Amino acid sequence: MKKLLMIPAALLLSTAAAAPKISAQSIIVNPTTPDLSVSVRVDKDSTGAQNPAYKVDDNAVISATVNRDAYVYLFNVNPDGSVDQILPNRLSGGDSNLVKSGTTKSFPAPGDNFKFTIAGPIGQNKVLALASLTPLKLDQISSFKTTQDQFATVNAKSQAGLAQALSIVVTPIPQNSWVSDTAFYTVAGVTPISTGSLFVGTNVDNATVTLNGQRLGGANVTYNNLRPGSYPVRIQAPGYRDISTTVAIRAGTTTNVNAEFAAVVVTPPAPTKLTISIRSSVNNARVFVDGQEAGTISNGTLNVQVDRGSHEIVLIAPGYRTFLSTYNVTTNGQITINPTR
Repeated sequence: MKKLLMIPAALLLSTAAAAPKISAQSIIVNPTTPDLSVSVRVDKDSTGAQNPAYKVDDNAVISATVNRDAYVYLFNVNPDGSVDQILPNRLSGGDSNLVKSGTTKSFPAPGDNFKFTIAGPIGQNKVLALASLTPLKLDQISSFKTTQDQFATVNAKSQAGLAQALSIVVTPIPQNSWVSDTAFYTVAGVTPISTGSLFVGTNVDNATVTLNGQRLGGANVTYNNLRPGSYPVRIQAPGYRDISTTVAIRAGTTTNVNAEFAAVVVTPPAPTKLTISIRSSVNNARVFVDGQEAGTISNGTLNVQVDRGSHEIVLIAPGYRTFLSTYNVTTNGQITINPTR
């Protein structure tokens, strides 16, 4: 959880319809390409492409920019999987999350009488910005418990839980009216460290992480105090194929692994062929199985292979009446056919 340091204003210096996709990397994504866009940044990374490090007790600024007037909702997913709602809040004033087209909303904004101070836990953090042309109803996701609360309490207890809850919120609204973006930053300790951290993000619940043969625990959390080196990692989730890769743990940084699980495609077993030995006294008679010619009787026999089940067998020979019958084949067996003239 981040902590807010309240300071007197006098001491402040003025300063300038497809379903949503649940993603291990980006948390929740609109599968279409709406004309609404949002970008979220932390002050140590103006590009949004890096993973800057903040130390405990550093001050940070989070900003969001939109290309149309939109309501912006900011959530911070902590290394332990807990979720903080940054916007809207009661410190930033009325309509604290309404951002005008082409402008940037910062938290805290210049002139605010508070600071956003990094408090830990140590590890990988994600900031999700979700912009909507209309206000969203977050009653099932977060709420202000008392009139004194400055920040809403988030009910979702994990990244996957937040994504699933938000997908329910945005599904009823027009698909081109919302969009999201994600920024990343790492919280490091104050003192130099000789170990590294690993964050494994997934798009499903109940995933587990195994590093170098040792089970670490669940996904969507940061594991600290790992010895630097290259290790195999396996991510498993019930009902999905395992994901395996190799990670490099580096001292003082968090290695970020995003595991996108796809549902297991169960391939039905190949049908077992059964053999039918068709016997007849009429050599050279033509045999058809389910409308397809299977061969001719030779030396009184023709062996054919069929799938288990019902099959139509026809025998045709010059000077004989056509024989037709249906057989339910469950095992290997023999059929004798002696057509009449």
